[in-house]
Amino acid sequence: MGGGGDSRIPSILKENINRMLPDGCPFRLNVVVRTYSFDPREAWGQISSWLEELHPVLIAGESLGSLNAIRIKGLPHVLVSPSLNAPLYLGYLAPLTLIPGVTWLFDRIYRPKEGDRQKLHFTYRTLKKYLKLRKTALANSPACGGKDSFYAFFGTHDHYRRSGIVSIRTYRKYFGDSYSVYDGTHFMEEEFVLTMLAPKIIGTVAALVSR
Repeated sequence: MGGGGDSRIPSILKENINRMLPDGCPFRLNVVVRTYSFDPREAWGQISSWLEELHPVLIAGESLGSLNAIRIKGLPHVLVSPSLNAPLYLGYLAPLTLIPGVTWLFDRIYRPKEGDRQKLHFTYRTLKKYLKLRKTALANSPACGGKDSFYAFFGTHDHYRRSGIVSIRTYRKYFGDSYSVYDGTHFMEEEFVLTMLAPKIIGTVAALVSR
């Protein structure tokens, strides 16, 4: 939420991941991240178009963006701090935006950083769509019969875990024990991007290539 083309984690991966490939590695990795709409319906149209254009071999999703990543079928998924319950909060808060001034207040509180970032606009119609997004995404989980692979990383000091917005228990319900915990925050620190996330991505792609 509020991320985009110049977000920190993709930038770290772009700069470093090919340096981390072993000698003689038969592939190179092109990290692509694009800024999509905060409206889930518009976002899916954009993402679907990019999938046809790029033909990715792996999908990574962070925080609220994990829901759109999970929704994509037929690819391995690597997730960072997946906020599987955030759509519940957004959906249930939607009626508040019908009160004059509340949308303006939310837009101001959650205003993203300057740059190529997702523009946030908290309207009733947009927030209500997040409940459907969650349902559609989780339908692709192993617990619901999905065939894709998933792996997630959670921070021990993730403040969103206290509210349940990020929940290892919810993740395990749908995806099992395919996750690791790092000693950091919701916003995965660079050391863990380099020592945990990047190696997981490289290893997953290498396994695909060797098939």
